[in-house]
Amino acid sequence: MTGTPTRVLVLNSGSSSVKYQLLDMGDGGRLAQGLVERIGEDTSRLAHTPLRGGGAKRERTGPIPDHAAALKAVAEELAADGLGLDSPELAAIGHRVVHGGLRFTEPTVIDEEVVAEIERLVPVAPLHNPANLLGIRTAMAMRPDLPQVAVFDTAFHTTMPEAAARYAIDVETADAHRIRRYGFHGTSHAYVSRAAAKLLGKEAGEVNVIVLHLGNGASASAVRGGRCVDTSMGLTPLEGLVMGTRSGDVDPAVTFHLKRVAGMSADEIDVLLNKKSGLVGLCGDNDMREIRRRIDEGDERAALAFDIYIHRLKKYIGAYYAVLGRVDAVVFTAGVGENAAPVREAAIAGLEELGLAVDADLNAVRSDEPRVISPVYARVAVAVVPTDEELEIARQTFELTGGKVTRTTNA
Repeated sequence: MTGTPTRVLVLNSGSSSVKYQLLDMGDGGRLAQGLVERIGEDTSRLAHTPLRGGGAKRERTGPIPDHAAALKAVAEELAADGLGLDSPELAAIGHRVVHGGLRFTEPTVIDEEVVAEIERLVPVAPLHNPANLLGIRTAMAMRPDLPQVAVFDTAFHTTMPEAAARYAIDVETADAHRIRRYGFHGTSHAYVSRAAAKLLGKEAGEVNVIVLHLGNGASASAVRGGRCVDTSMGLTPLEGLVMGTRSGDVDPAVTFHLKRVAGMSADEIDVLLNKKSGLVGLCGDNDMREIRRRIDEGDERAALAFDIYIHRLKKYIGAYYAVLGRVDAVVFTAGVGENAAPVREAAIAGLEELGLAVDADLNAVRSDEPRVISPVYARVAVAVVPTDEELEIARQTFELTGGKVTRTTNA
């Protein structure tokens, strides 16, 4: 190897899984990717795919007891492709961290103080931050000499004004318990809003965009000149749009009602709203493809679930149009947003007075490339921009640790 190391390993550690990608920031290309799942079980599985050199996908099954063993297995798979964690070409490791609170407003080199602060945020992200910390501690133990960077899902949304971020509850209580709107999916919203500006031939600071990240989890953001000014998720990822299994917006008094009238505990209500609501609660399915198939067969429950999903989506488009005042583009991304043409069509239908329209032929095209799907006469562009959170994490990690990205795929 000659010159500056350009490879970045991106780790997304869950409670029982580790997703990873190895990228070369010299050209923005991927070298390998994979997933370790069911960590701690006898049926653990690692699926690894080399992305250069023509190697075949490999799988291994069997007990992987903990995250240390998982990362060791990942290192072995990468080493088999000549891409090991001991390579001098590895510049840094970037970690997805879900919650950074108000302190972490940008990517941050990890040290013991940063680890301690991420741990202090566990009460507001009990499902995610502990798992993220497992990955961080494991990677730091394996490569203590290598820069490790935390990229926070909440960071992009820390530019929201207080009028958008504050809940209208007692200020002292809110501050004592860190209750405010933080937002999530920020890495995706950052990447997509910047890529949308590029698609329009402009700089991010010149455009106002509404980003609709529609996957099993879903969120919207209003981005003015490259800075988030509002987003649909709040203290937790439960608030906002209708999602696969999450309710999104509900009257807070629903929780009191369920406790008093149905005798449900706080934990039972938590499970109901986060895992048994949204599309799955409305019609039993959270796969938009299956819901559309059922609608085509005349299923009324599926049709109602779709209508509720679209109604909420339209409300947020309208609300964020009002927040921004001027909108240059409405952008769809993530699994549903990128692939479900009927969702895009229905969400924009009836918004012609706002300058929004969808061209049916353009909307029907399936592509992995960013594209405009609105007709040429539309005042506001409607676009589809595939998200790339791993590339965004790698870019932020590499730039923070002294590298310079020379080319990336979309943004």
